[in-house]
Amino acid sequence: MSGADMMGHAGVLDDVSRETRDRLTAYADLLVRWNARINLVSRPDLAQLWPRHIADSLQLAALIPQGARVVDMGSGGGFPGLVIAMATDAHVTLIESDQRKAAFLREASRVAGVRTRVIAARIEAAEAGPADIVTARALAPLPQLLQWGVRFLDKEGFCLFLKGKNADEELNAANADWRMAVTRIPSRTDADGIILRLSDIRRVTDHNHASSGR
Repeated sequence: MSGADMMGHAGVLDDVSRETRDRLTAYADLLVRWNARINLVSRPDLAQLWPRHIADSLQLAALIPQGARVVDMGSGGGFPGLVIAMATDAHVTLIESDQRKAAFLREASRVAGVRTRVIAARIEAAEAGPADIVTARALAPLPQLLQWGVRFLDKEGFCLFLKGKNADEELNAANADWRMAVTRIPSRTDADGIILRLSDIRRVTDHNHASSGR
């Protein structure tokens, strides 16, 4: 079964170029084949690959400035980082600690005809950045994402995190240690989902220190 024929494909690729459509279809075909050996997505989710995973990741493409440097944490099967690489001209670094998944990401990048950098290491040990944007999807609670991601960010950079219905709870938890500008962007693929755009990120201790120094 080709990626173009999978359940849920209809409508997902309506607003993308033919080149992006071809890349995503080749990627989906490869993922289906590899998923028989590596758990890239759960078996129940495989039938919803296009709307649940690809379309969800694809909506970030419109938020990526031209030529941006992107670091994607915990890339797994390529969501959202590899999808971003296929739909934009961003320079994308994919961080994935699982060696087999990292091998898939390299092969998928080759098959789709996009250049990415794949780092097969734990996020806290990865050497990446500076990035204009740090992304993640279904990886960890927001306080942990900030702990990992802030060190990759350029001074003027921002984070794009795909979150679900618990986004406000995670923001409240993060406010204990972080200050940031928050933009909430409703998800087009999940009624309970939201995209968090976080900028001007500072630890509370850093913020207090800077304030006392004025």
